[in-house]
Amino acid sequence: MIQIEQIKKNFDQLQVLDGVSLSIDKPGIFAVLGPNGSGKTTLLKSILGMVLPQQGDIQLNGVSTLRAWKYRNQIGYLPQIARFPDNLTVQEVIEMIKSIREQASNENPLLDRFGMWSFMNKKLGNLSGGTRQKVNLVLTFMFDCELYILDEPTAGLDPVALIQLKELIQEEKAKGKTFLITTHIMNLVEELSDEIVFLLDGKIYFKGSLDQLKKETKQTDLEHAIAQILK
Repeated sequence: MIQIEQIKKNFDQLQVLDGVSLSIDKPGIFAVLGPNGSGKTTLLKSILGMVLPQQGDIQLNGVSTLRAWKYRNQIGYLPQIARFPDNLTVQEVIEMIKSIREQASNENPLLDRFGMWSFMNKKLGNLSGGTRQKVNLVLTFMFDCELYILDEPTAGLDPVALIQLKELIQEEKAKGKTFLITTHIMNLVEELSDEIVFLLDGKIYFKGSLDQLKKETKQTDLEHAIAQILK
């Protein structure tokens, strides 16, 4: 499904991605982990076409994504910080995204799930951070996509919304969807992920299951396994 071949990206003198190759050929939940500055967000934005690598290729279902755009309709994207005009209401931003994507949408079950109906006529600028994140989740999942890229999806969510999000991800995975998720919440990774992709200094240091990572690092939990890598 996703084939990344030797992509390199630098910003001026800073090498952010240094020959990254990654193959994901089955549905599932892949946690993209690494310390700050390791290249996680740049890798995800390269897949989305928001960043153009200086070298290498990225293919989705066998077709190169470089300088293309229609493939993005196959992707649901939740950025770490989604910015929309504060004077728009929740209803208005949903309609705006629907008009841009021009795809069939199914937002009503998501509005039910996250308890958003009472906020539909409220302006984004008047919402709490957690409620804005629920809006972003509705925008991400209201289109039927085969790949979802979620950058810190739990930011600001209350425990009930977090449970709803985890259930939603599992439901979509059961339909054969693929997820790339970045997060600093290690228990979320342990609970959901099928495989871990660990970036360090712009390169993939590890790709495999949590059990494989624990075995290689001789640790019993994810936090200590990662700490062992970073020593």
